[in-house]
Amino acid sequence: MMKTRLTLKPGQKGTKSLVNMYGERLVCIRYRYDPDLKKRFKTVELIVDEADWESLSGTCNEQVSTNSIVFVRVAIDEVELREKVKNAGAWWNPKRKLWEMRYGKALELGVEERIQAVKCI
Repeated sequence: MMKTRLTLKPGQKGTKSLVNMYGERLVCIRYRYDPDLKKRFKTVELIVDEADWESLSGTCNEQVSTNSIVFVRVAIDEVELREKVKNAGAWWNPKRKLWEMRYGKALELGVEERIQAVKCI
């Protein structure tokens, strides 16, 4: 099992050549060690894609409660799940292309991993 001993951020001593190579995409450089192989590895973490995203808590300053409204993603071909979500009282938000529902209901249905954002009220 490899262990990370050192993580460098762009601009720190020893990162110049990799910053020149990868530019703004470079997130960090790690030195990892494998005691079994007796080898050191230099790895880089790069940004390869960028997309808009909202955190689960959004910009709300309060904790998410069971009565909070959350946005849930259900694929168009998931007919059975869509019916369950609708029967639980969810409503379609055409602008976001997501279902809005109470957080407590999302937990009951087991769809918490599909939550994309929380509506701040």
